[in-house]
Amino acid sequence: MANRTVKDANSIHGTNPQYLVEKIIRTRIYDSRYWKEECFALSAELLVDKAMALRTIGGVYGGNIKPTPFLCLVLKMLQIQPEKDIIIEFIKQDEFKYVRALGAFYLRLVYGSLDCFKYLEPLLNDYRKLRFMDRSGVYQLSHMDEFIDNLLREERFCDIILPRVQKRWVHEANNELDGRVSLLDDDLDDLESESDEEEMLPPPRPRNDVPDPTRPVPRDERHGRGHSPSRRSPQRDMRNEREREKRHRSRSRSRERERGMDRERGMDRDRGMERDRMDHGRGMDRERMEYGRGMERDRMDHGRGMERDRMDHGRGMERERMEYGRGMERDRMDHGRGMDRDRGMDRDRGNERERGMDRDRGMERERKRHRSRSRERRHRSRSRSPGHHPHHHRERGRDHRHPERPEREHGKERNRERERDRERGDRREKHHRSGRSKRENMSRDDLEIAEANAIRAKLGMPPLQP
Repeated sequence: MANRTVKDANSIHGTNPQYLVEKIIRTRIYDSRYWKEECFALSAELLVDKAMALRTIGGVYGGNIKPTPFLCLVLKMLQIQPEKDIIIEFIKQDEFKYVRALGAFYLRLVYGSLDCFKYLEPLLNDYRKLRFMDRSGVYQLSHMDEFIDNLLREERFCDIILPRVQKRWVHEANNELDGRVSLLDDDLDDLESESDEEEMLPPPRPRNDVPDPTRPVPRDERHGRGHSPSRRSPQRDMRNEREREKRHRSRSRSRERERGMDRERGMDRDRGMERDRMDHGRGMDRERMEYGRGMERDRMDHGRGMERDRMDHGRGMERERMEYGRGMERDRMDHGRGMDRDRGMDRDRGNERERGMDRDRGMERERKRHRSRSRERRHRSRSRSPGHHPHHHRERGRDHRHPERPEREHGKERNRERERDRERGDRREKHHRSGRSKRENMSRDDLEIAEANAIRAKLGMPPLQP
C-alpha cells in the first residue's frame, strides 16, 4: 500500500509516474532504509524539509546498488505528484541549491519540452557547486549549470532514463520560444566599442618630436600664427562622436545580421545533425537486420551441416557394423572350415586305425586258413599213402558204417572253398582301398603341412619339415 501511486494522479507520458524509474532501481529504492524510515507517509508539505536536508545528488552507488536520498525523494515526488506551483517554487529557490536541483530533475521527468526550456535554461546562470556521488560511492565536484546542461542534453542521468524532448530550434521555428540571448553579449559589445575608439583616435605625438617634412603645413602656421586647440576641439569632437555613433549603429546592425545568420546556420546545423542522426539510425537498423539475417543464415547452415554430419556419421556407423558383421561371418566360416578339417583329419585317422585293425584281423584269418589248409594237405597225403592201412581200414569201415558222411564232408569242403574265394576277393578289395586311402592321406597331410607352413611364415616362424 505504501508504494502505490495516489489515486487521483495523472498518467505521465502515457504510463504510471513511478514507472519512469526502472523496475530494478525502483525495487532497490523500496527496499532501502531511507525509503522505509524517512519517506513513509510523506506529503508535499513535509517533502520540503527532507529536500532542505539533502547534501548530495546522484543515482545508485556501491556493489549492492544502494539508492541515494536524492533518488528516493524523486520517486516519492512521482508517487504523490505535487502541483506545478510547488515545483516552480522549488526551482526558484536561491538559498537551498539541492532543493532547486530536486525540482529541476522532477520537472525534466514529468513536464514537456517547452516547460523544460522555459524554466531550466535560466538556471544555466547558476554556478554554485554541487556534490555528486558516482557509482563507486565517491563524491565528485559538479556545478549547477553542468547539472542543468546534462538534464537538457543527456538521455540518461542519475541512473534514470530521461524522456525525449523536442529540439529548441523547432520551438523557435514555431515562434514558441525566442532566440537564446547570452549574458555575455553586452560585455562583447562594450569590448568592441572600446576597440573601435582606439582605432579611430590617432596616437598622440610627443612635443619634442621632429615634424614630418612630408606633412602639409596648415595655413595658420605658414603665416606664423600658432594653433589654438581650444577653438577647434569641440567641433572635431562632435564630428568624431557622430562618426563613432554611425559606425556603432552600422556595426550593431551587421552584428544583428550576423547573429541572425548564425542562428539560421545553427538551425540548419541542427536540422542536418537530426537528419544525420535519423540516417544513422536507419543505417543501424539496416545493419541490425542484415546482421540478424546473417546470423539466421549461419544458424541454418550450421544446422544443415550438423544434420549432414549426423547422417554421414550414421552411414559410417552402419557401414562399420556391416563390415564387422561380414568379418565375424568370415571368421565363423573359417572357424567352421577349420573345425570341419579337424573333424576330417580325426575321421581319417579313425578310418586308418580301423583299416589297420581290419588288416590285422584279415592277416590273422589268413594265417588260420593257411594252418587249416596245411593240416588238410597233410591229412590227404597220409590218407593216400599205401602204408597207412589201419587208417584206411578205419575209413572204409567208417564209410561202410555211415554211407552219407562223405557227401556231407564234400559239401562242407565246397562251402569252405567258396568262403576262401570270397575272403580272397575281400582281401584284394581291402588292399586296393588301403592303397588309395594312403595316397589320399598323404595328399591331405601335404596340404595340412603347406597350410601350417603358410601360417608359420606369417608369424615369422621356420617351416615344418615334410
